[in-house]
Amino acid sequence: MWVLCPSAAARAEAAPGEFPPCAGARRGAGFGDALSGAGRARAEAAAAAGARAMGAPERDLYRDTWVRYLGYANEVGESFRPLVPVQVVWASYGVATAYVTADAIDKGRRAAAAHAQDPAQATRVGVAVVDTFVWQSLASVAIPGLTINRLCAASLALLGALTRWPPPLRRWTTTALGLAAIPIIITPIDRTVDFLMDSSLRKLYGAPGEPPAPH
Repeated sequence: MWVLCPSAAARAEAAPGEFPPCAGARRGAGFGDALSGAGRARAEAAAAAGARAMGAPERDLYRDTWVRYLGYANEVGESFRPLVPVQVVWASYGVATAYVTADAIDKGRRAAAAHAQDPAQATRVGVAVVDTFVWQSLASVAIPGLTINRLCAASLALLGALTRWPPPLRRWTTTALGLAAIPIIITPIDRTVDFLMDSSLRKLYGAPGEPPAPH
């Protein structure tokens, strides 16, 4: 229930206790605080929308979140090859390939949105999809998968020839070595793939997302 507050003069002339406490004022203040908080929330939402409208970079699900680790699934699968059925290893390649495909589709979608009014939109979208798919296939699946596979095979063979460790210990050691190698090989492989593509495929269309140069 709201209680109207008398004027300051009326309260000054009144006998002590004649007027109840001015509860309405306190409630009004609380209501004002709530409105102020809601206003701040609306202002923050409007600012975020304005930033998006002005071209602020959108968060990349496939590069800026935990989803990007799915691209390492096949390296992990190769590391565990001495311990798990081969079907598990092939399943890890399926996960990594699904990640690569989804990332390529996403980059095509972004290129389509960025060049919606461009007459060469279809070319730009195609270039973005192809460049992303080829790069990811090499840098995230094929080369690191082969590297970890050969590293683990060599480690298992060497441990069998140089030690008398029981087979389970040799297999677990091989898996541990494969897992430890994953963060070490990522940067060199990425740079190698960049060099290979810059020296070959990207010469056909320039920078990623750009249409082929006219001949």
